[in-house]
Amino acid sequence: MTNSNDDKPAAANRDAANWAKLVSRLKVSQVPEGAMNLNVDGRQLTSPIQGFGKMWQKTYLVRLPSERVTPTDLIATWRKDFGEFWPPGNHFYAPLTGIEPGDVALLNMRMPGGSKLSTGVMVLYADEESFTLMTPQGHMFAGWITFSASQQDDETVVQTQVLMRASDPIFELALMMGGHRQENRFWSQTLGNLAAHFGHPDAAVDTKVVCVDKKRQWSRWRNVWHSSAIRSTIYMLEAPVRGAQSLAHRNRADA
Repeated sequence: MTNSNDDKPAAANRDAANWAKLVSRLKVSQVPEGAMNLNVDGRQLTSPIQGFGKMWQKTYLVRLPSERVTPTDLIATWRKDFGEFWPPGNHFYAPLTGIEPGDVALLNMRMPGGSKLSTGVMVLYADEESFTLMTPQGHMFAGWITFSASQQDDETVVQTQVLMRASDPIFELALMMGGHRQENRFWSQTLGNLAAHFGHPDAAVDTKVVCVDKKRQWSRWRNVWHSSAIRSTIYMLEAPVRGAQSLAHRNRADA
């Protein structure tokens, strides 16, 4: 007969394996082809406590017939092809290992006006029915995004939940001027694409937005120094200079 107390350390070890190890700064080990690697390597992770703006909890939910897909199969597919379900123009560059605890992924996002923003996320937690991403310094917001699936009666309930504060005053202003609508549309389209993948293209996505804390943390205004938007813009504006320098270097090498 197995001692139930003997099972507890093993269960704890299995659960611990689902969490990322504690890190002081992020490290990008591989840069996939086509990815713009900015604002991630060497950055610290940020929770909503480190953010500037109002704190929001946003929940996006879609229900699928359970005969279409089980929660574990859905999460397995979502983790494997996560970026494939994003709206066009936005790119999620996962490591070769996929979405595993501790992995760092690069994000190249399409911003209003056609500009690109380079940032990233770390996989904080991942198991068979959920996974959580955490943002680094300079990201649009400081917080967590949790993706999950569960069985409720004859339905598989799929959910994305975001707990966030805008990272700095500029991003807070951007959220107020349409950024919240854009983000809500982004995750609604993502869940819609996921539902369509499993044969339910007309599934309705429910959105619930709650302001958890209306206070802005003015002591965090200096977060703007790490702004991925500002640094990505500067990087893009310097592209012609980098191109000219590269051409001059090649010409000298051929001489």
